[in-house]
Amino acid sequence: MPEAVSALKGVSHTGFATVAEAGLTGMIQIRADLASPRLAAVLAERGLAVPAQRKVVTGGGRSLAWMSPDELLLFCSYDEARVLAGDLTAEMGGEHALIVNVSDMRAVFIITGAKRDEVLMKLCPVDFATLPEMELRRTRAAQTGVALWRSGPEEITLICFRSVAGYMMGLLETASRKGGEIF
Repeated sequence: MPEAVSALKGVSHTGFATVAEAGLTGMIQIRADLASPRLAAVLAERGLAVPAQRKVVTGGGRSLAWMSPDELLLFCSYDEARVLAGDLTAEMGGEHALIVNVSDMRAVFIITGAKRDEVLMKLCPVDFATLPEMELRRTRAAQTGVALWRSGPEEITLICFRSVAGYMMGLLETASRKGGEIF
């Protein structure tokens, strides 16, 4: 079996902010009734709760993002994603749910630094001045669909499809070049 590699093998660039591909990240898509008591119990066993609309919660070394009214995205270690997806499916029993390991179809980028917002202000139609920490936005960066959130005091996490990871890194690298600051 070939060795797993992330889309861009952890490439990074430092300009007035640092942009980096996060490397291998486990991601499990969960499509279900988010009000389901069974789903809540299955997640609680892992230290997580169903997040409120457009929120990201953390617990048990994992993160869980609200993606739509019937969709969550669970972030975990890459190595545990396949087994965890199977376990979650089994634990949901006969309840209607679709749980899929999507780790290899997405790329994750981390934008850090005091001026991280400026990188994305050039690319995304989002009011970053009013975006609170751990609130998710599904939007676009240039012509590419993304989801992003403030994952720390000076950090934004962005996910996109793996097929456009090179394009996304090019956008982020160009937008973060020294001399291109907005303020």
